[in-house]
Amino acid sequence: MHAAFTRSALTPLRAAATVRAVTQRRAASSAAAVATGSTKTVSKPTHPDTEPDAATAAAISRYEKYTINTYSRPPVLFTRGSGVHMYDSAGREFMDFSAGIAVNALGHSDPELARVLHEQANQVMHFSNLFYNEHAGRLAELLVTSVRDDPSAPGFNAGKVFFANSGTEANEGALKFARKWGKLVAEKRGRNPEKKYGVVAFTNAFHGRSLGALSATYNPKYQEPFAPLVPGFVTAPFNDVAGLDAFVNEETCAVIVEPVQGEGGVHPASEEFLRTLRKKCDEVGALLIFDEIQCGIGRTGKLWAHQHYPTDCHPDILTMAKPLANGFPIGAIMTTDRVADTIKIGDHGTTFGGSPLACRAALSVFSRIRDASFLSHVRDVGAHLERQLGTHLQERHPSLITEVRGRGLILGLQFARDPTSLVKMARERGLIIITAAGNSVRIMPPLIITKEQADKGVRLLAEAVDEFAATA
Repeated sequence: MHAAFTRSALTPLRAAATVRAVTQRRAASSAAAVATGSTKTVSKPTHPDTEPDAATAAAISRYEKYTINTYSRPPVLFTRGSGVHMYDSAGREFMDFSAGIAVNALGHSDPELARVLHEQANQVMHFSNLFYNEHAGRLAELLVTSVRDDPSAPGFNAGKVFFANSGTEANEGALKFARKWGKLVAEKRGRNPEKKYGVVAFTNAFHGRSLGALSATYNPKYQEPFAPLVPGFVTAPFNDVAGLDAFVNEETCAVIVEPVQGEGGVHPASEEFLRTLRKKCDEVGALLIFDEIQCGIGRTGKLWAHQHYPTDCHPDILTMAKPLANGFPIGAIMTTDRVADTIKIGDHGTTFGGSPLACRAALSVFSRIRDASFLSHVRDVGAHLERQLGTHLQERHPSLITEVRGRGLILGLQFARDPTSLVKMARERGLIIITAAGNSVRIMPPLIITKEQADKGVRLLAEAVDEFAATA
């Protein structure tokens, strides 16, 4: 793994003797002997999952009765948010270390965004893509120039944008563009265009739940119920340079990769890996697609995750969504001019993508995130948070937490065992966290979080980890 992205295991805490006995039942106020060899007092939950009141129970029951439930939810009903905090129907305050799964970059209920949405909604929300609107072109220009014209951190040679409504739609469009590209390249090379449709994705990747994006998402739990998937997709080992020759070949039209895997466990791609992908794609005439839906738009401390890498590692297509409008649905596909030139009128479309309301919201959000002082804040607080996680969690539980990794404010804690129950323990102390693949936990707070707020979140998480350690 790239050295800049990881914190290696630290020296265990000193202990007079190794305590092997572990308490057999959770007792919120009892002292627990944990596997690290130190005795810690487990704090009492301050936000227990108690039986909801009648109104909350009725709201939950109504939802379960009338919606197709594809998520496992706790018995908590959140009703509002402010900054880095969420509030439930009982008025309890929770600190958000998930940012709506990396969406709420500017926090909850951002006043400026609320003002912009109100103003635009009173002007117009939707026409259709049969007509121009005043905000889509401005947003496309801002996105392209932010990548292409940043002298401090050069990005890829962006040229054009197509607007969608979500990350999975952006990836579907990118894959569709790549399929057309493959046919055209094959014809130019005198090869059979009907055979150049292969797509290479990677282990632990997540690209979405629609059928094409799901075909690139290597997770049997997600894929098997919907097989057979779209033909032509293969999965290669992530960060395995030596193995690429077995997967990327003349029948490949695209390679899709996350510069920093999110749901896969916060695993950054190595520079050598991305450079080799770029070289292989050039050799066989395939497009390199970077999925920056979770790791892009300021999350790593640079505006775009690929800006952490040299230009010989950069993509032909970049997809984005989550934080682009801070919770208002929008996604986008950004391509080089040579890719854009292959897409003609009628090749793709969308009803809602690029609406005046979505684009006006994204202009407000993106303009603030791209500010140099904002990105400096993300880097500063991210480095501080990573140190705090190492000091107060990993050093305290070195055999339980084996690594702290990531960059900026997308951080991962690697656990030695399944941390699913830790999510509840943290929530019952007023902290929202989410898991990721491979026994890991993602830490992705709003990008506006302060060091003081980060410290409070770490204290709450440390209390939850103490309980988790005591239940081994």
